[in-house]
Amino acid sequence: MREKLCSLEAFRALQASCMAAREAEKRKVLVCCGTGCMAGGNLDVYLALKAKMIELGIPCEVSLTDNHGGDAVGLKKSGCHGFCEMGPLVRIEPEGWLYTKCSVKDVPEIVEKTIIGGEFIERLGYSKGGELHKRQDDIPFYKRQTRRVLEHCGHIDAESIEEYLAIGGYEALAKCLFELSGDEIIKEVSDSGLRGRGGAGFPTGKKWAQVAAHKEEPVKYIVCNGDEGDPGAFMDRSCMEGDPHKILEGMIIAGVATDSTEGYIYVRAEYPTAVARLKIAIKQAEELGFLGDNILGSGKSFHMHINKGAGAFVCGEGSAMTASIEGHRGMPRTKPPRSVDKGLFGKPTCLNNVETFANVPDIIKKGAEWFRSVGTEGSPGTKAFALTGNVLNTGLIEVPMGTTMREVVYEIGGGIKNNKEFKAVQIGGPSGGCLTKYHLDLPMDFDSLKQAGAIIGSGGLVVMDEDSCMVNIAQFFMNFICEESCGKCTPCREGTTRMNEILTRITKGNGRMDDLDQLRHLARMIQKSSLCGLGKTAPNPVLSTLQNFEEEYIEHIRDKRCRCGVCKDLATYVITDKCIGCTKCARNCPVKAITGSPRQKHVIDTAKCIKCGTCKAGCPVNAIKEG
Repeated sequence: MREKLCSLEAFRALQASCMAAREAEKRKVLVCCGTGCMAGGNLDVYLALKAKMIELGIPCEVSLTDNHGGDAVGLKKSGCHGFCEMGPLVRIEPEGWLYTKCSVKDVPEIVEKTIIGGEFIERLGYSKGGELHKRQDDIPFYKRQTRRVLEHCGHIDAESIEEYLAIGGYEALAKCLFELSGDEIIKEVSDSGLRGRGGAGFPTGKKWAQVAAHKEEPVKYIVCNGDEGDPGAFMDRSCMEGDPHKILEGMIIAGVATDSTEGYIYVRAEYPTAVARLKIAIKQAEELGFLGDNILGSGKSFHMHINKGAGAFVCGEGSAMTASIEGHRGMPRTKPPRSVDKGLFGKPTCLNNVETFANVPDIIKKGAEWFRSVGTEGSPGTKAFALTGNVLNTGLIEVPMGTTMREVVYEIGGGIKNNKEFKAVQIGGPSGGCLTKYHLDLPMDFDSLKQAGAIIGSGGLVVMDEDSCMVNIAQFFMNFICEESCGKCTPCREGTTRMNEILTRITKGNGRMDDLDQLRHLARMIQKSSLCGLGKTAPNPVLSTLQNFEEEYIEHIRDKRCRCGVCKDLATYVITDKCIGCTKCARNCPVKAITGSPRQKHVIDTAKCIKCGTCKAGCPVNAIKEG
């Protein structure tokens, strides 16, 4: 049990002690225990390292409050390192080495050669173009990033408040408690230009000021949106798993600034590791006195609660989220009143997402000008993105606002897999849009993306290559929206269903040319008349693909052809001159649509062919082409 800190002096003393203890560790081994690497077996790597070090009498997995005379090796379960493509990952300090694709069989060598011998194991290092990069910071994937929110993810024990204190944690909160008034805190956040990182980009300081203006209200709430329902997005999850105290500190500061005493973190239940680490962080913060009554003897109070969502995408919308926290079905309501006036339990509520709150401590410590030193004039700071899809280096990245897609895809992402051609990026999830090679040099910030028909969203980036069918992509996202719509308003409930039906018909080769006008008409209607943000942005993937890839829609309708061979109902199979007449395809065809003599080229009867693909999958010489 930790002893509660009752004064600023006690906090300073503990912080100094933790800093000194962390500095005294002769070596640190940070095993990535984010969800991705744990799925790859890295928790087993951690347990094997621990067992081997204990066997050899090496002090490990020790608290910074323990005294081991400087002979301890800090074995730590860190959050996500970001380089998911190369996981499982292990970082070695003080050298800053990064080992990639680690497994349990590598443990004895890591302990003997690196932990004891101080030697780098080259086969576990990252190589690119024949060049070995030992240090994590020298790897191109990391070198071109500016990690602020993610600065300590992968560098500290995610389950230790002492580790957070040792890197300056809760310093910003102490400053807010003892040096700044609520108005001064809000002014600093406003001057920084921080905009909500959940997608809408609303000025954070303005929202806080609106909540703070309700002086007469005895109860106000701070709510953190950790729902993150976009397919392929995992930025908030990684923040919660890797640096949970940073989010708590940002929320407590918001509470001090707006005179709110209650905070809720809404996390989807599919994030069990994030929930577990947040619970640990809250308990630790309560024990030391950063949460609860009379924080550090300041007279200020703040209490934190976790609410697990059932995974409804619509609960990422503010009023649907607060309804869910209250125990009701997660459905949006009409506005006004807005949440800043009447939110959770009918009280003024400040609602921001995980990444927004995680930016706050550094803004308070380092100042608004520091925050504005990167990014654009209208979108200062950095943005975390989940880089997924047909790109070489998938993972979690953070770059200054205004960075181009070309930099992200080709310099950080390493380009397209299998030397394929870049085709598009779906940005902003189901509410976003598909951007093309003509947008590669477009700055990725709130305003530029909006002008291009997309949104920055929470930060999902799905890269697509030349083999991606854009009609199929539009249908995938529209089907997702149909399933996730709460059904409260007719435009979204019925309109998206009709759009999905039309798109499905087109992918099956039954489309009509007037379907394209019908899609545009439905899209405009849904955008104008839907109740919440989900409905208003639902048509974005369809409209952006129609704008940028209309020729593919026309091919599906007029020519009954999917150029990428993705829409199976439009697929045709042809046997090329590579055929050696082995007869395997004819023997395997379930409908006897293939004929030919042994050692002679075979032929497919397209009238009989059911397009199952068995022939192509079984051809030993790749003589069957799909088109």
